[in-house]
Amino acid sequence: MTNTLENIDTKIKTPAKESLLTPRFYTTNFEEIALMDISASLPELRAILKEFRNDYNRNHFIRDKEFDKNWNNLDEKTKNLFIEFLERSCTAEFSGFLLYKELSRRLKNKNSILANCFEMMSRDEARHAGFLNKAMADFNLSLDLGFLTKSRKYTFFSPKFIFYATFLSEKIGYWRYITIYRHLEKYPEYRIYPIFKFFESWCQDENRHGDFFAILLYSQPKFLKTFQSKLWCKFFLLSVFLTMYLNDLQRSDFYKALGIDARQFDIQVIRKTNESAARVFPVSLDLNNGKLFKYFDNCARYNKKLIEIEKKYNNKIYKNIQKIPFIILLVIDFIKLFFLKSIDSKFTLNVIKSI
Repeated sequence: MTNTLENIDTKIKTPAKESLLTPRFYTTNFEEIALMDISASLPELRAILKEFRNDYNRNHFIRDKEFDKNWNNLDEKTKNLFIEFLERSCTAEFSGFLLYKELSRRLKNKNSILANCFEMMSRDEARHAGFLNKAMADFNLSLDLGFLTKSRKYTFFSPKFIFYATFLSEKIGYWRYITIYRHLEKYPEYRIYPIFKFFESWCQDENRHGDFFAILLYSQPKFLKTFQSKLWCKFFLLSVFLTMYLNDLQRSDFYKALGIDARQFDIQVIRKTNESAARVFPVSLDLNNGKLFKYFDNCARYNKKLIEIEKKYNNKIYKNIQKIPFIILLVIDFIKLFFLKSIDSKFTLNVIKSI
């Protein structure tokens, strides 16, 4: 019998402890977004809204008979890593749903075209989160999304930071999903669970969301064409890529279960996302500079030490003292990364055709 959220044996999973690397919930200055002049990009916005309304994945997220299996045959380590993957993915998708839904509500009477776009994207994110939560129910667990809504701390980002970060996260989501899908299509023996079969069409939602934020960025030249914006774009490229890198390398056993080398996977995703960003941001990272991934690897080692200290000691004060040297080393290497020379992008305003 298929496990569902209503299964009597399904337990509510305690949300993972929040850290710098866990998916975050965001809020922003809604009034500033409502008052933005988007006239320069109205044709592109109308085009992307039409794409959203076509709702290509309306009938995609339907569980088939393959989900009816008993998944207790997975070894305990792989199962726990997979549940963690589902939880993180569900939390990230639900975070997107909350932000987009609130933007849609706040903009409804002030900027209808943006409100409609955000409403369509919140629909997509809700589907993704629900599908992931149903997958967790196959392992007799589920996330209390209502509790998450109330209990998580909300990080305030100004609109331009929301646009930078969300554009990158949507594009990186596309490249992650499609890379995993293509790998498992080639090596189906590593498809440990049927959810991966859905990634090909699923990732197109992420891609369209990224295109929408690209259009928004193009509509606001001050977010792309000033010296300050150049620095912020570089900062967000490094921050988003490094966060993914640290997360995935500390969970390399999960990717190993899929027949994937976590480091090589991340390098491939970073290269593809960097190419996507180069069509929008004024700068991209020089990934051929050997120092860049050397510093990434250093940061991964320091992060591993921080995790070991967190697990080893119970005394919070002593634990934090032990962490200080590695936090300093992390910050130093991030500063070194920031001062590596970047590549100026030659982007075009023809967003729909270029992305």
